[in-house]
Amino acid sequence: MVEVIILAIALSMDAFAVAIGLGSKHQKKTSVLAVMAAGYFGFFQGVMPLIGYLGGKGLLGWMQAYASWVAFILLVLIGGKMIYESFSEGIEEDIVKITHRVMLVLAIATSVDAMAAGFTLTLLAVNPFVACALIGVITFGFSWLGVLIGNKSGTYLESHAERLGGIVLILIGFKILLF
Repeated sequence: MVEVIILAIALSMDAFAVAIGLGSKHQKKTSVLAVMAAGYFGFFQGVMPLIGYLGGKGLLGWMQAYASWVAFILLVLIGGKMIYESFSEGIEEDIVKITHRVMLVLAIATSVDAMAAGFTLTLLAVNPFVACALIGVITFGFSWLGVLIGNKSGTYLESHAERLGGIVLILIGFKILLF
């Protein structure tokens, strides 16, 4: 379960970074924005790995011999993408008004990586429903906290959080491949 918690924290860093950006740009109704961001990001970060897990279960029989390599490649690609994106401006820079539609788009955009990472759950001896619920709860907490931090400190931590999440995902990929 420790691996799932580390995976959940790493996956939540993308949503955390966006939440910091949202909090820093939208100073009004911070508590409402924090709950809204946490709800959307937490829900989608919890559901998308389950979709990835179910898809991975279907494919696992065909490529069981290569499953650890596939998981390694996916995690390195996702981690690398997060590191690369940490050096550019976030999408929240262009958002003028926060609506449910905007939050839905942001939640889906930040959780697509989690769907690919869900494949790695097929290789861990964990209940996938508990793991996905844990990922959702941890992302909820980090997203809520991210809006509050962004509101107080600006975007200073935004790129660092995303970069750290990417590094952790790459390390998890190496762990799956080597052990």
